[in-house]
Amino acid sequence: MSALPQRGPSEHGTLFLVPVALGDTPWPGFLPAQAQAITTELHHFVVETARAARAHLKQLDYPHPLRDTDIRELPADPAKARDAEFDALLAPALEGRDIGLMSDAGCPAVADPGARLVARAHALGIRVAPLVGPSSILLGLMGSGLNGQSFAFHGYLPVNEAERDTALRALEDESRKLGRTQIFIETPYRNERMFDALLKTLKPETRLCVACDLSTANELLQTRSVRDWKKAERPALAKRPSLFLLLA
Repeated sequence: MSALPQRGPSEHGTLFLVPVALGDTPWPGFLPAQAQAITTELHHFVVETARAARAHLKQLDYPHPLRDTDIRELPADPAKARDAEFDALLAPALEGRDIGLMSDAGCPAVADPGARLVARAHALGIRVAPLVGPSSILLGLMGSGLNGQSFAFHGYLPVNEAERDTALRALEDESRKLGRTQIFIETPYRNERMFDALLKTLKPETRLCVACDLSTANELLQTRSVRDWKKAERPALAKRPSLFLLLA
């Protein structure tokens, strides 16, 4: 029996939001069987990059020839793209066929491209169905021991050192006032510099969680006060996908 929902001949298809691995873990290690079953029945995909999408489909034991699978990339700059570009990507769903949306890692439209495609699907009356899978943001928050009742994700902080340090102080102040966990990421090759900035800028009692290579065999997930981080062995963060969380 098909894992996909049944519909009448005149109905639109569904836009499935397909999570993919954060590393090279085989699919049973990060994805429920139902999500894998739905994904492997799809023949149309909108993706962040086609090369990564093909690798992920192989990882999911995708049974269909990839050369016959419709894989289209999102606009390079979604913020500047016209609605017509997203309408073209959603054309199979408007014709009654199901589509999968995938980013290069984790969950699409969460710290990754895809939100404008999802918004356009809603505007066109296409059903949107998120599938369960790994999100580094939620995994890091769950494992941090910090406040999971009030939190905010800020994406990337400024690259300029002075602006970055100002942003860190502002996040710490807001965290202290509101009891809010602040979450952000950095480009992997700048992780070491971000870690140095955190230890230099934050107050000694602020708790800092470093979450790295989540859901993989090399996973690192550790929360300490800034004071204790300065005494501890330095974590190896260079070129590793990492998430930083703080609570003042």
